[in-house]
Amino acid sequence: MAVAEMQKLNLVAMSYDKNEILNALQKTGATEIKTHYEAENTSVLSEDLEGLTARVNRVDAALNLLVPEVDAYNKDNKVKSDELKDGFSVSYREFMGANSLQEECDGLVGNINRLFDERRELTAKKAKLQKSLETAEIYSEVEEKFKEFSSTAHVKIKLGTIPANEVDNLLKAVEEKELCHASVLRAGADTALILFSAHKSEEGADEVLGACSFTACPFPQEKSGAEVYDGLKKEIEETSARLDEISKQIYGLGKDVKTLKIYSDYLGFELEKLSLSEKMRATAKTFLLEAYLPKAAEELVKSALDETTSAVYYEFSEPSEDEMPPTLYKNNEVVKNFETITNMYSPVNSREFDPNTVMAFFYSLFLGFIMGDIGYGLLMLLGGGAIYLKLRTSDSGMKRLAGVFAIGGIFAIVWGLLFNSLFGLPIFASSVIPDAKDARWSLMGIQVPSVLLISMEIGVLHLMVGYVCKAIQCMRRGQFWDGILDGLVWAVFSIGMGLAIAGFIDELNMPIIAYIGGGMAGSMLLLAMLTAGRKEKLLGKFTKGFGAAYGIINYVSDILSYARLYGLMLSGAVIAQIISGYAVAGYNGSVAFLSSGNPALIILGVVLLLVGHAFNLAIGLLGAYIHDARLQYVEFYGRFFEGEGELFAPLGSKHKYINLENN
Repeated sequence: MAVAEMQKLNLVAMSYDKNEILNALQKTGATEIKTHYEAENTSVLSEDLEGLTARVNRVDAALNLLVPEVDAYNKDNKVKSDELKDGFSVSYREFMGANSLQEECDGLVGNINRLFDERRELTAKKAKLQKSLETAEIYSEVEEKFKEFSSTAHVKIKLGTIPANEVDNLLKAVEEKELCHASVLRAGADTALILFSAHKSEEGADEVLGACSFTACPFPQEKSGAEVYDGLKKEIEETSARLDEISKQIYGLGKDVKTLKIYSDYLGFELEKLSLSEKMRATAKTFLLEAYLPKAAEELVKSALDETTSAVYYEFSEPSEDEMPPTLYKNNEVVKNFETITNMYSPVNSREFDPNTVMAFFYSLFLGFIMGDIGYGLLMLLGGGAIYLKLRTSDSGMKRLAGVFAIGGIFAIVWGLLFNSLFGLPIFASSVIPDAKDARWSLMGIQVPSVLLISMEIGVLHLMVGYVCKAIQCMRRGQFWDGILDGLVWAVFSIGMGLAIAGFIDELNMPIIAYIGGGMAGSMLLLAMLTAGRKEKLLGKFTKGFGAAYGIINYVSDILSYARLYGLMLSGAVIAQIISGYAVAGYNGSVAFLSSGNPALIILGVVLLLVGHAFNLAIGLLGAYIHDARLQYVEFYGRFFEGEGELFAPLGSKHKYINLENN
């Protein structure tokens, strides 16, 4: 439950050795370059990033074209392959050897772009050809070359099409002309092919065609309709064949995806090194570098630097009090899943107590309480566990969220046993915890849902632990009395409040603990009021003491915030009871669907169970995830958490595609 202690590295070396030194630091995976102070007679290093940035973008753009294409082919043809998955392991030697891949990868990128450009052009060409083929279809039975339908010295001859519904209008209009003739060569469903002729002396012949939406033959005069149609079909077939060939070539490039991804991440590392130059300082011949590293990695970094061939001077030192080093958590694999929850609020700063282990317990406790069902807990455990194992080689947010739900599932099973609930149905003769919907306890004569009081007692425990964390944080910094008076005093006050609430519950029949708890809470409140202004002067001492007393209102409202645990748990439990009641056990005297003997009702019962519980689980998890986090952020972290940290990001640790093994 601690943040790694950080050291600072100060280094000076020859400018021409900068790349070798940065490579050595990257291999350790333990140094984060920080902005160097403005040393005398030095200037900021500047590098041209434009060319390398463009190269990275070209490789990534090619991958963005290739990967979806190959993935779609695999899915369509039910091909199972891991070639496209990110997060694959790459040795340090293979990664650094990617600098020799430039020629190969540039060729691959060029080939990918050429194939996709050609396919784009051919696809547009094919669409245009198909449109022409549709137009040419009605001319396909014309054996004469189109030039045979040319006008003569005295007669206008036109071959073309009109809409099928205009044929009668055309023929009628032609009949009214003395020197015009029109014949229908072929009639289609939507279009008619017509041959129109008229003596050049006939006035209004062109208007007749225009009124019928006439379209002249668009094809070359030296070809016949059959030749045009067959030629278009052949060209479409050739285009389709080439498109198929291109698709095969693109799919064949799938074997090179890993190579391109390794090269892309290598270029990303090279770009990172260049971009970090602005954090360094330089003289005419040397460069200066400052970095943070975990204290435990000091020997590792020292060995890496000593193994270089560079002439380098370096020293390690403690960060000054006004510096805030980056945050590196030191938690086990279970707690790591919950770090993302804290980080969504704010990463812990490197000088404070890491609450993730404690928060992980309470988050899981609340998540399990809200779900409160053996069946839902098993689904959370199995589903979350399966996703976690599937993504075990990565460190994605999805993997961590799956881990949170899997662990919460264990707690949900335990709470489900206490609540005696399996998908909303009881499995034991009685339950340890009273029924959430109907059971009531008398609190000073007022009937209150028993589970509501239990959730509030859990809240008091949560607040108490928050004050203990406050005490630990203060004492770690040598602020002993602050830890006692601002932390432990309020922790004991919380214990007293919890005992007092329990003592006032008539069903527990323990009135003595109400007096004990009240005495503890009252004495601690008095002590807090007397010491709240210990660092103030005169009037400040009184106002601080009054503020401590007034803070009890906020404390009580914080306890009431934990009523959301009861509300979310109750809504999920009631929905689960209704779903399982109608399907399995019968509800309010109705016949259970599954035991009705009616096939339609049996099918409906199965659907109700599957869809209903899936919906209830999804909605329950969404609500639990959000409100559980709120209780941690506001009620728990509000007691001691400072945050505003920045996560430790070692040089060369950011990879889009690979998992680099530094060996």
